[in-house]
Amino acid sequence: MTDSRREGLMTALEAEVGVLLRRARRVIAERSREIHPDLPGPAFLMLGYVREHGPVRASAVGCAFHLDKATISRQVQQLVELGLVDRRPDPDDGRATLLTITAEADRRLRAVNDDRRKRLDERLDEWSDADLADFVDRLGRYNALLSPDDEA
Repeated sequence: MTDSRREGLMTALEAEVGVLLRRARRVIAERSREIHPDLPGPAFLMLGYVREHGPVRASAVGCAFHLDKATISRQVQQLVELGLVDRRPDPDDGRATLLTITAEADRRLRAVNDDRRKRLDERLDEWSDADLADFVDRLGRYNALLSPDDEA
């Protein structure tokens, strides 16, 4: 492949990833409002992380999202105030607390995620299972190649 062809493909890749990111931000904002009208998009992502990995320390959430302690503290406090996350003492270290999602937050996340998957499946209805598997594989390979320093 010629250098100019490769450069054009890299430019097209950047453009398509940009479109994907802009749409993802919009969708995250919409879904966060479905969970709670006052829930910001970044906190929605953190809520999903706590659900998937919890009980978890706030510091682990901070590491996963590359955020400083003050930012995580504010986001966690907001999640607690909205009734979406509970804090409880860490049985292994009384000085630390663990975060878990509330039953209501879990119910709301399940409903939002089920709806999202249903709509996505409808949009991808014309894709064969093989096409979908190939896309998932390629997207996974792409994501695996990116280091945290490359993520924007």
